[in-house]
Amino acid sequence: MKKFLLWTLAFIITLFAAYYQRKTGPTYPKRVNVTINNTLCELKLTRSISLTERPEIKLNIRDTSVKAVAWYKRFRSEDEYQPVAFNYKVYPVHSFVMNRIFRMTEEKGLFADIPVQPAAGKLQYYVEITDSKGTQTLLKEEPVVIRFKGGVPGYILGPHILIMFIAMFLSTAAGLLALAKIPSFKKYGVWTLGLLIAGGAILGPLVQKYAFGELWTGIPFGWDLTDNKTLFALIFWIIAVIMNRKKERPLYTVLAAFVLLLIYSIPHSLFGSEFNYATGQVSQGLILAFFIGIKKNS
Repeated sequence: MKKFLLWTLAFIITLFAAYYQRKTGPTYPKRVNVTINNTLCELKLTRSISLTERPEIKLNIRDTSVKAVAWYKRFRSEDEYQPVAFNYKVYPVHSFVMNRIFRMTEEKGLFADIPVQPAAGKLQYYVEITDSKGTQTLLKEEPVVIRFKGGVPGYILGPHILIMFIAMFLSTAAGLLALAKIPSFKKYGVWTLGLLIAGGAILGPLVQKYAFGELWTGIPFGWDLTDNKTLFALIFWIIAVIMNRKKERPLYTVLAAFVLLLIYSIPHSLFGSEFNYATGQVSQGLILAFFIGIKKNS
């Protein structure tokens, strides 16, 4: 019963961590509540576009009387904002899961075409919506930022996500088992390390390569936060496994599990790769943010 409770707790913690990361990540749609024609709507504003997808901003508004305009420009540039009107469109959905399980065969709403950017390139935008009550402007002071990325094959991205999720689950379980001094924590620690190597050190760089053209942009080649999170997680778990080879030292496993949980609490793709329009090179957002902060404070 004790083991069952620990495994259940590990699963709940893992789900919560994954949900938190998804809700706070800078690439997931930004949710905004707005009243349109006396109806409260939750808009999901695009913040990530694959180069294999349609370069569009979508508003999930099906009221054809509503008019909208997106004002956009290149991120971190001195460009003037350019307007593009939203048009009501209907797209067929070709997906077995969406068609058969969710009974969704069409995608409807307002769509605005925006110019394609290079991988890791970004646009910032805000939206004006006009209904029977007038025009309202959304997020002009805090524009939404879209990052473009190369298409990652499903046979790489799918296993990467699944393996990293399982690694997080086993890591949390190993940490809890170690706290309870249940010897099997050593076995699950080894499995965690193996999964981190497969999902983070092998598949992770392949995802990065397809998406932004570089296999590794963490230490010692750069400061990409996602890559460095993987690196530090691996270091702590390597130490934990080595220290528990000949003697049980649960404290190292607890520490490694805590570090991985802490790392998972950092939003995915925060301070990720970014195309520099001035140099034409891809750099890491952490460095850019650091120097911009210095410039503002000087």
